Amino acid sequence: MNAPAPASPADTLRSALAGLLDGLPPRQAAQAVERLIATYRGATPTAAPILRDRADVAAYAAYRMPATFEAVRSALAAFADAVPGWTPGDHLDIGGGTGAAAWAVSATWDGKRPVTVLDWAEPALALGRELAAAHPALADTRWQRSRIGTALTLEPADLVTVSYVLNELTDGDRAALVDAAAGAAQAVVIVEPGTPDGYARVLEARDRLVRAGFRIAAPCPHSAACPIVPGTDWCHFSARVSRSSLHRQVKGGSLAYEDEKFSYVAATRLPVHPAPARVVRKPQIRKGQVLLDLCETDPALRRTTVTKRHGDLYRAARDTDWGDAWPPPSADDEEY
Repeated sequence: MNAPAPASPADTLRSALAGLLDGLPPRQAAQAVERLIATYRGATPTAAPILRDRADVAAYAAYRMPATFEAVRSALAAFADAVPGWTPGDHLDIGGGTGAAAWAVSATWDGKRPVTVLDWAEPALALGRELAAAHPALADTRWQRSRIGTALTLEPADLVTVSYVLNELTDGDRAALVDAAAGAAQAVVIVEPGTPDGYARVLEARDRLVRAGFRIAAPCPHSAACPIVPGTDWCHFSARVSRSSLHRQVKGGSLAYEDEKFSYVAATRLPVHPAPARVVRKPQIRKGQVLLDLCETDPALRRTTVTKRHGDLYRAARDTDWGDAWPPPSADDEEY
């Protein structure tokens, strides 16, 4: 009889998070999440860790960790497609809190690798260590308390991730963090909320990485200036997240899922094969045609219409999602 397949990192994380709120009254958990969300959405960087104690960390991890995991995993998947055959030998997660990005890296590339998570909130690191014990690939992760700012010094690492951190920093600290990551890493992946402000922070980081000699692997199909006219739009994507009972309690509604909007940049010093184009809006499916909004290599933004007469390409367009590369590899030689 065949042994059951091991649980995926996503399933293992979901199970580990399920027990976090045992003993914490639901109303208290919901109030902690609402307060923390308001703090995270504030425009003023904080001078102290936002997550203060285990109750804060447990409530926020149960609520936010699945969304952070899915957003980072989506960004990493696009990066992996652009650097086929490469696997990070080690991973440094800056401002990683309870370790969602470490789980996402493990879900993207098989195998075990040295992982270090830096954060200035000791309760977050402690809970991250507790959760990681459930996943063999993360059992030996180093959880290190560190102030994220201008004094940050980093050891060399193949991959550096920075997810949902830049909003907490001053302009000077943001610049110092991106420069430190560029100086330490072969590849840097930065994820921020999919808001105009989040996109602006990602764009600023993207520009710094390009000036440091990095090539853009994703989402952009080029390393030139972003073709979006400032103030007219912003580049962001969406990841589907299963909703827990805590999600439903805080946000209301009965859907079993929600969509996490995020902006990101993945850059590297390695040779890259970026997508020929990237779908930058939800495809519009109409009778006999699919409308795709694309960021192209030129660089330029363009809407293209794929119709039934395109055959296999039309069927591929109907299955294409927001954030996907276009055309799919199997259709690269077809005309549209």
